[in-house]
Amino acid sequence: MVDELGARLKTYEGRAAAVAGRGKDPVNEPMIRHWCEAMGDTNPAYAGPDAVAPPTMLQAWTMGGLSGYTGRTGRTGAYDELFDLLDEAGCTSVVATDCEQEYLRPLRPGDEVTFDAVIESVSDRKTTKLGTGYFVTTRMDVRVGPDLVGTHRFRILKYAPAHKKGNGKERREGKREGVRARRPRLVVNRDNAGFWEGVQRHQLLIQRCTDCGTLRHPWLPGCNACGGPDWDTVEASGEGTVYSYVVMHHPPFPAFDPPYAVGLIELAEGVRIVSNVVGVPYDKVRMGLPVRLEFQRYDDEDGPLVLPVFRAQEDREGGAG
Repeated sequence: MVDELGARLKTYEGRAAAVAGRGKDPVNEPMIRHWCEAMGDTNPAYAGPDAVAPPTMLQAWTMGGLSGYTGRTGRTGAYDELFDLLDEAGCTSVVATDCEQEYLRPLRPGDEVTFDAVIESVSDRKTTKLGTGYFVTTRMDVRVGPDLVGTHRFRILKYAPAHKKGNGKERREGKREGVRARRPRLVVNRDNAGFWEGVQRHQLLIQRCTDCGTLRHPWLPGCNACGGPDWDTVEASGEGTVYSYVVMHHPPFPAFDPPYAVGLIELAEGVRIVSNVVGVPYDKVRMGLPVRLEFQRYDDEDGPLVLPVFRAQEDREGGAG
């Protein structure tokens, strides 16, 4: 069957998505500091009079922010037309799938970035568990003056949501009868495979740089303290505290039952991990709450899935919050 929509979408390949966009702010030390604090990155290269920006901040300098800043983003009509076509065809939902970045030179405080973007490719029609739609890839070239400093490829899936079988009442009855929705599967790659292999053995493994001894999580291909590429692992004791948390109410997802608490857990070893907080009502979770590691197994049509979670422990006052 001829995919007429797909053929129309393909005509947008190679067309500009943004022209002569300008960063909202110059590269600056406060934003670098906030980024490093949020990421727990203590690399000395990102502080002091000769500081450079972390390379992974590349996209941050091109973003418009929450204020609706659009005056200098340079977005073109072609980009909007492409998305209007997808919306009209029922592909009204979107999910980011992956990104690729290339760093050509460090950014330094005071640099003012400009950027151009192109619609690099539109896939053939694809059917996924989320629904049927198209993968759209854009490539952004970031410059300081005439110099290309980095590229950023960003891929999304624009799709029509898959319809669930049965009406709402039937789905609720199915849930009461013990029919559970499928949980999302893990995204395992060469950088994090060892972590998930440890989870399957009920071990929470933390990377350790063999050059400087720095522990790190999430798993990375190199040390963010000294840049060393070699590492081994240590097994976490399982003790920790809630460093921060959010309570998820929306969006609803069939495999989860909101509201529930998602915590940023600070392990006794000093690194932090994002996971669910269990064993206490969501409205009783608080910062500083002691927790202990558990492994939960979930079974559905896709097979068994083991995940680390953290159970609230009684604090010194004899309660969990």
